[in-house]
Order: sequence, then C-alpha cells, then structure tokens
Amino acid sequence: MPTRSAGIVAYRVRSEIEVLLVHPGGPFWRNKDLGAWSIPKGEYEDGQDAEQAARREFAEELGVEVTEPLIALGEVKQRGGKIVTAFAIELDVDTHNIRSNTFEIEWPPRSGKRQAFPEIDRAAFFTLEEAAGKINEGQRPLLERLARLVGGAG
Repeated sequence: MPTRSAGIVAYRVRSEIEVLLVHPGGPFWRNKDLGAWSIPKGEYEDGQDAEQAARREFAEELGVEVTEPLIALGEVKQRGGKIVTAFAIELDVDTHNIRSNTFEIEWPPRSGKRQAFPEIDRAAFFTLEEAAGKINEGQRPLLERLARLVGGAG
C-alpha cells in the first residue's frame, strides 16, 4: 500500500497568484533547489482524516494554525509512489518567522553522533511559473488545479 501524505497549498494574489512552498531541512537537501521544494505536507495513516492531517502538518512545519475552511484539490502521485492529498487556502504567511519541528539523524553518517535538523529550513512564496520549477514534479498538477480554481494563468 502506498504512503499517503496530506498538505495545504497556501496562496496569495498579488499581481499574480503566488504559492507558498517549503524547502526540506537536513544535510541531504542543503544544496538542492529545483524540484526539491514542496507544499507543506506530511504522512498520515489509514483511517485518519486527510484534512486534519494537512492542518496538523502545516502547523508543525510552519508554526501557523489554519482554522479557516479549505478547498479540496484532489490527489497526486509522486514518482516514489506516495499519494498526496492537497487542499488550498488563500493565506498570507510571514515566511521570515516560521517555526518548524525538528528531526534527528546520525550526522555525519557512521559517526555515532546524532544531530537535530528542522523539518523545513525555509519557506517562500513563488509565482505559479517559478513554483513549477521549484516544486517536486509529482506535485506540479496541484499548481495547475489551483490556477484553474483561482482563475489565473500559470
């Protein structure tokens, strides 16, 4: 059974539609950019509610609670088989003051030392065109769905 994640596509409308993407933390992602960004999302178990999971992960990764109604964007399948259920909301977030949960791994590898890293190390708003190059390829259809929903072009 494939892994399931749920996330939120936060967007704002300036001269164009801009979407909030997050960059994963930790040493593996440090020097990766194009294709490395994602919507704020996280895994959830069978029987759990995808919308509740998306809200929880948004709060864990950004330190921002979302209580307003969400708009379903459907599912996408990433290259590794993970299925992502996404929701949209018009929301402006102060990307300079995010607070992310941390995770621990052995680093450097085989050193016996454990280090803590943030789940995400940065967040930023991108136009739909910019976001298409930054986002994980499997999540790109979510940008297209958002553009249709909001009535913009991307």
